[in-house]
Amino acid sequence: MLRRGSQALRRFSTGRVYFKNKLKLALIGQSLFGQEVYSHLRKEGHRVVGVFTVPDKDGKADPLALAAEKDGTPVFKLPKWRVKGKTIKEVAEAYRSVGAELNVLPFCTQFIPMDIIDSPKHGSIIYHPSILPRHRGASAINWTLIMGDKKAGFSVFWADDGLDTGPILLQRSCDVEPNDTVDALYNRFLFPEGIKAMVEAVQLIADGKAPRIPQPEEGATYEGIQKKENAEISWDQSAEVLHNWIRGHDKVPGAWTEINGQMVTFYGSTLLNSSVPPGEPMEIKGAKKPGLVTKNGLVLFGNDGKALMVRNLQFEDGKMIPASQYFSTGETSVVELTAEEVKVAETIKVIWAGILSNVPIIEDSTDFFKSGASSMDVARLVEEIRQKCGGLQLQNEDVYMATKFEDFIQKVVRKLRGEDQEVELVVDYFTDADDGKTYDTINPTDGSTICKVSYASLADVDKAVAAAKDAFENGEWGRMNARERGRLMYRLADLLEENQEELATIEALDSGAVYTLALKTHIGMSVQTFRYFAGWCDKIQGSTIPINQARPNRNLTFTKKEPLGVCAIIIPWNYPLMMLAWKSAACLAAGNTLVLKPAQVTPLTALKFAELSVKAGFPKGVINIIPGSGGIAGQRLSEHPDIRKLGFTGSTPIGKQIMKSCAVSNLKKVSLELGGKSPLIIFNDCELDKAVRMGMGAVFFNKGENCIAAGRLFVEESIHDEFVTRVVEEIKKMKIGDPLDRSTDHGPQNHKAHLEKLLQYCETGVKEGATLVYGGRQVQRPGFFMEPTVFTDVEDYMYLAKEESFGPIMVISKFQNGDIDGVLQRANSTEYGLASGVFTRDINKAMYVSEKLEAGTVFINTYNKTDVAAPFGGVKQSGFGKDLGTALLFCFTFPLLSHHRKICSMFHDLCVTLRGISYMAVISGFRRAFVF
Repeated sequence: MLRRGSQALRRFSTGRVYFKNKLKLALIGQSLFGQEVYSHLRKEGHRVVGVFTVPDKDGKADPLALAAEKDGTPVFKLPKWRVKGKTIKEVAEAYRSVGAELNVLPFCTQFIPMDIIDSPKHGSIIYHPSILPRHRGASAINWTLIMGDKKAGFSVFWADDGLDTGPILLQRSCDVEPNDTVDALYNRFLFPEGIKAMVEAVQLIADGKAPRIPQPEEGATYEGIQKKENAEISWDQSAEVLHNWIRGHDKVPGAWTEINGQMVTFYGSTLLNSSVPPGEPMEIKGAKKPGLVTKNGLVLFGNDGKALMVRNLQFEDGKMIPASQYFSTGETSVVELTAEEVKVAETIKVIWAGILSNVPIIEDSTDFFKSGASSMDVARLVEEIRQKCGGLQLQNEDVYMATKFEDFIQKVVRKLRGEDQEVELVVDYFTDADDGKTYDTINPTDGSTICKVSYASLADVDKAVAAAKDAFENGEWGRMNARERGRLMYRLADLLEENQEELATIEALDSGAVYTLALKTHIGMSVQTFRYFAGWCDKIQGSTIPINQARPNRNLTFTKKEPLGVCAIIIPWNYPLMMLAWKSAACLAAGNTLVLKPAQVTPLTALKFAELSVKAGFPKGVINIIPGSGGIAGQRLSEHPDIRKLGFTGSTPIGKQIMKSCAVSNLKKVSLELGGKSPLIIFNDCELDKAVRMGMGAVFFNKGENCIAAGRLFVEESIHDEFVTRVVEEIKKMKIGDPLDRSTDHGPQNHKAHLEKLLQYCETGVKEGATLVYGGRQVQRPGFFMEPTVFTDVEDYMYLAKEESFGPIMVISKFQNGDIDGVLQRANSTEYGLASGVFTRDINKAMYVSEKLEAGTVFINTYNKTDVAAPFGGVKQSGFGKDLGTALLFCFTFPLLSHHRKICSMFHDLCVTLRGISYMAVISGFRRAFVF
């Protein structure tokens, strides 16, 4: 039951009924913030009886006025409230006519008389963007940055006759990051949390629970609005102070200095933590050391020898340029538009006209800001262009740097043509090995050297772990909220997708993966994995636990999921980037930092990933990549006392050694995905064409270098010979060749030692009496190519029946017709249990077999179908712990138990206790759906 106004909202909570009081409100102010506060208050059931705002500017109504008029709320557009210190009679009468019980001032630039402030029953509340009593005045956000405050925030206070001096109703705070701007603080915290706080404050007043906490005078400051003449930079200060001054004045009024007799304003300041790039000196009046114009921006120096960088410069005539282009000579040439680009320009002209509704005709000379646009309109322009121009992504700065329509279109066209590329990323924490040692990484297609890669020493591992520990305990990452972590991970996923062709090419060169497969699976699933776990960042939660003391003592027990700290990950060479994504995405989503060792023979996509992570904005030390050998770097990771969790994918013998080292060192958590000998059972009632096609995929997918590859096929006697014949016929159709050739089906094995091991595997099979039906040889061409191979007549005692090949070798054993239990016994007579499969049209048989197979994953009438949301992992000596799904996410957290007394309100939740083993069956091919 929901009734508006002074009536009641009835809700149900833990068996009792309570009533939420609602108020009649007058909203006084303007801006998008005011509009959002207005809308949220109405959603909560409060009645806004009047909106008092500013007159239209250049024919454009304020957003608050637009929203209120649309809802039919009375709107009063007042140029001023008083004359010669007295309230205008007509204004006062209009205000009192609405009968408000509370005035809400979310953002107001007008002076409101005290008789209006005190008129309602509950008085007036005001939002102020600082932690009062610090930074009273109209430029509070700017001064928070200028003064280098480590905390920012806002206050909702009761209005009195002083300037931001009234009693505090509530306050909220957040950390200030080193490179935060006014916009960043506002958009990340002050705007969204301020809206919530205003609504909360109104409800506290309605419920009679709103406090009035007098502001202390200790620590109180007042700073007025900064004017341009007062924003000149004083150079004899540290780099951090200079940076704070510049970012605190960005965008209004703009910190400036004199260069070559002209006032130049600086925008986009960041502290420079990397080495200073080369550039051309720029003399600056008053600066003891010249600035440096580099390809990334203008480097400035403080009196402490440290540096900062600004991205953009604005001259006295209003023209803004990238700082890197200060010494560029000549005017930028005007590009002639193609027919398609003309259509884009016309679309943008319509967008401009919609925003600049007061301008009759948009001409080439129309200036966006001189026509009345504000910073809010910049965001709208960028978003509408993205939506209506094929996803074209501009930045706000693009608008500030090309304010005239003609110049803006030229900038857009250059972006469309790729001429307006980002400057080169400069990072100084990509380092060589401590001892300078390198090794060659080899192209398996022809055996040539691709490049040299640093070979990590023990000292390098220790440095990487120390960097990860510092980032977790002291850095920005440890303080970052979960939603911001998710934003970085989404950005990283986008960058992986934007660079997918390059990554697939690297994967083909470095691992031999066929390009088309690398693009779809190696890279495609990596993108999906990061997006999936990015969405989980702000949804990790514990639970409340009912305990005996909960009543009558009113105790509450709950758990929280906390990140572990520094985690190590060691990945294999068969899916270099995908294995990285499978393990690292959940690790990062949970808030941990990461030290990752790629396989020695396939390090390149991991190094490209590191570059993209920096570009995405991950702070220094969060992601650390250390290429090198397992015996040195991998062993050190398993022994390191500062690592709290290690995830490994590789062979069972190495997994055992890692588990031992992790236990002896500091009992670090371990998850292992190890070897497999996955059985695939094909019954005579299967759909044979499908069984042949998917059986081949189960073995030859990714050249057989596949953790869950079907290591042994059991084919029912009555269809055995036909199955083998069809498989051989299909193998003969496969094209073996260069993985970069889009028509190639089968590329080279990953590295020379592995090829030699596979050839030895085949020789052993022949010696033991298995029948080599096809293949078994190296392809006579450069590189590490092996023929797809088929063995039959493989008996249970043979080496081929027991050990994994990890290559394109199909091992087929025959079983008697109808002997279901017999073939199950043979399939399970292995120490491995990673995956398994069954092909049959009989649902009862499929379910019986899937229940009896001892494996982490059972595929039914399909194979190799993994998904980022489904847990993946093995049993027995195939390891423990899960990749993917929420099961992996909680491997990277630990539950923190808390007890609290005298909790005023309780929330109930549902907790389900599950068995320790995750079991998944993938089904396709049935006409009906089954729930099991």
